[in-house]
Amino acid sequence: MSYKNSERPCMIIGEVAQAHDGSLGFAHAFIDAIANAGADAVKFQTHIAAAESTPGEPWRVKFSLQDESRWEYWRRMQFTEEQWMGLRKHAADRGLKFLSSPFSVEAAELLKRVEVDAWKIPSGEVNNTQLMECIAPTRQPVFLSTGMSPFSEIDQAVERIRRHGLPLTVLQCTTSYPCSPADIGLNLLSVFRSRYRCPVGLSDHSGTIFPGLAAVTLGIQVLEVHVTLSREMFGPDVTASVTTAELKQLVEGVRFIEAMKRAPADKDQQAARLQPVRSLFTKSIVAKESLPAGTTLSPDQLALRKPGTGIPADRIDSVIGRRLLRDIESGELLRETDLAWSH
Repeated sequence: MSYKNSERPCMIIGEVAQAHDGSLGFAHAFIDAIANAGADAVKFQTHIAAAESTPGEPWRVKFSLQDESRWEYWRRMQFTEEQWMGLRKHAADRGLKFLSSPFSVEAAELLKRVEVDAWKIPSGEVNNTQLMECIAPTRQPVFLSTGMSPFSEIDQAVERIRRHGLPLTVLQCTTSYPCSPADIGLNLLSVFRSRYRCPVGLSDHSGTIFPGLAAVTLGIQVLEVHVTLSREMFGPDVTASVTTAELKQLVEGVRFIEAMKRAPADKDQQAARLQPVRSLFTKSIVAKESLPAGTTLSPDQLALRKPGTGIPADRIDSVIGRRLLRDIESGELLRETDLAWSH
């Protein structure tokens, strides 16, 4: 996959994260739903509890009624390597790129065997140098999330990625679920583009399609949104997710915006092309009443009516004072050949 062409269509990623709640069946259902919505890629998260966490890890949000600890939750979220392979194949069969964020070196090693199409570095792993070193030999593109990082940390991560020669896209992200309009940070897209001289994108947690549409007008190359099958589903990210129906609407909106941007308008060319339509909307000069030949036209004898196939409305002043060469019926459009100058 090439990410160097700023004119390429925006890559739209449907982020499943943990919305599958540990169900392999749900994970496959998400792939189908995201493909049906027209997105370009599906993304999961790969958690290996023993490699990532400790039994004392606190909950960000205590949402689970069946897991006593965050550790137990991560264990329940794990899929086997064979299951990951099945998900990756399913995505490929549906025409989707397959991504999953690794949250440990062990997870990255597993995903290397699965052969993800690109690496998404989650916000909490930006300073994980071991993870960076692990993925570097794959030469795969990297999407760098910046949800909790100051510029100094982002600078260091970008430098590490560039040192390995990996294609890089920097994503504006705010680790807030859901993210408020004031925290989206669209202004940072141009800052990242200027500062890092690379493609930029948005990882959006607003739970709406609006930031993504706005960001596409600003030329992003990657858009990631969390996806839920229903707002009534279980899980911590539902309020920060769009439904699959909204994802479809988002995809359609993005492609509509891209089509607009590819076709800058020339007003004169537009007017020439629309000339047949123009005559249906504009008006012509007509006789307000039946008039005999020889009548010298006065303002109170003239009116403006559709269609615009006769003498144009803006020429009415030049018609006043001219003499009719033939009888004209009430409401009849005047023609230049109907008129002569009065003597």
